[in-house]
Amino acid sequence: MTRMTKKSVALLIATLVAGCLVTGSPGSAAEAAADSPARLGVDLDTVTIPELQARMARGSLTSSALTGAYLWRVKTVDPRINSVLRTDPTALRQAAASDARHRRGESRGPLDGIPVLLKDNVNTRGLPTTAGSLALAGSPPDTDAVLVARLRDAGAVILGKTNLSEWANFRGAKPTSGWSAVGGQTGNPYVLDRNPCGSSAGSGAALAASLSQVAIGTETDGSIVCPAGANGVVGHKPSLGLVSQAGVVPISAEQDTAGPMARNVTDAALTLAVLSGGRLPRLADSFDVAGEATRPGGLRGKRIGLWRLPTLGPDVDALMTRAADRLRTAGAEVVEVNLPYQERLAELEFPALLSEFHRDIDAYLGTRQGPRDLAELIEFNRNHPAEQTCFAGQELFEQALTAPPTTDPRYRAARAELKDLSRRSIDETMAAHRLDAIASPTNPPAWTTDCVRGDNDVIPSSTPAAVAGYPSLSVPAGFVRELPVGLLLMAGDQRDTELLSLGAAVERRLDARQAPRYLPSVGSATSG
Repeated sequence: MTRMTKKSVALLIATLVAGCLVTGSPGSAAEAAADSPARLGVDLDTVTIPELQARMARGSLTSSALTGAYLWRVKTVDPRINSVLRTDPTALRQAAASDARHRRGESRGPLDGIPVLLKDNVNTRGLPTTAGSLALAGSPPDTDAVLVARLRDAGAVILGKTNLSEWANFRGAKPTSGWSAVGGQTGNPYVLDRNPCGSSAGSGAALAASLSQVAIGTETDGSIVCPAGANGVVGHKPSLGLVSQAGVVPISAEQDTAGPMARNVTDAALTLAVLSGGRLPRLADSFDVAGEATRPGGLRGKRIGLWRLPTLGPDVDALMTRAADRLRTAGAEVVEVNLPYQERLAELEFPALLSEFHRDIDAYLGTRQGPRDLAELIEFNRNHPAEQTCFAGQELFEQALTAPPTTDPRYRAARAELKDLSRRSIDETMAAHRLDAIASPTNPPAWTTDCVRGDNDVIPSSTPAAVAGYPSLSVPAGFVRELPVGLLLMAGDQRDTELLSLGAAVERRLDARQAPRYLPSVGSATSG
């Protein structure tokens, strides 16, 4: 047998990977070449994209090695939490192409060679995109969502797809976050019997477990920021329209947005710069990848309004007090605020979403094989028992089917009032107190997952920014016993760059992220 050169070995691996079929489980032939991350000399839990790119530029790290390490972790760690539905069998081939660009000095930017996981409601060419539903588990989409095309153009490695709450938690009256008929139940890496929160549950849990460098989530109200908070990572819900929703399974065009999730604000910001298609040029400048990440402005002189939300419990409230004290010590002025109009927003939002969902899901289903509209989707679920093994009902589907159309004057008046009141709730509060941002708890400590009971009570902190279409950002704030809690920051429309810069300073000061320990229950160890 002749000795194989490095080039021929790489070619053989790429050939083997290219010939593999996508399966319904994380394992694939791509993982045959995956290796333990210990050989990288990199701590995947703490490393940032600028640090990775600096090593790639020096030639001491390759995307192939990085991608292989993440594939190894998916294979060996993910069975504990069930967050990754499938890996892309072309992942190592994508990484090899990035390595070739780096060798030629033709890197496409900060995401070139960086592994990314996608929530499984984002159309991905050649990979199943199911929204967690068996109704979409047949043929994959023919084309990428716009945001996936942007990631590919930037050289990112599409590592695979993450589990989610089926139909982004918009199906049953008592949903269980992190469950889908396609993927089963995702667990919280910190305490395995606790819930990962929100429909981007798989993306949040996978990042907490260091299964990818970054991930993409989607949010209508809370589904990026809540799983970020509950899983101890960073999640940014961009301003509405900043990231294209073309090719993403919808709930409401008036509120839906995809956004970046990461283990640090720098990585989230660099990913958003790509997702936005260059619409935020100052953002890339603020988080430079030429070497160390630029240190965004500090907290001195910043004014932050603290919206406490004591309904989330005394432990969370005490954590907010400690976080505020730390921000004050760093020079920020923290004042307590209450956002107006919240009862009226809660009253109006859900009926409006029902009308918008019927309109938007019919349009999306028309682009896919399977049920052609909401009525056919409802019938599909009735005829497939596997769709009823956790949250059995589809009450939201049925209510949406009979909701007023979006041409109805009653709907139009409700959505106009929602937009007005949600924006005023933030704008008036920020103006009255001369604030740079509003802060609140992102989430309560994660609740025990229970298919019969469903999720915990509604978490109100995400609603003002979600309904207004304004940006919000969750950063780790600390722990209640073993369970992470996030600090949610909100700002005015299109203030994403400023919010991320402030969020990076808050993140540095709080320094609250810790890697998960995969405990079976809260009482299984003393608090760290």
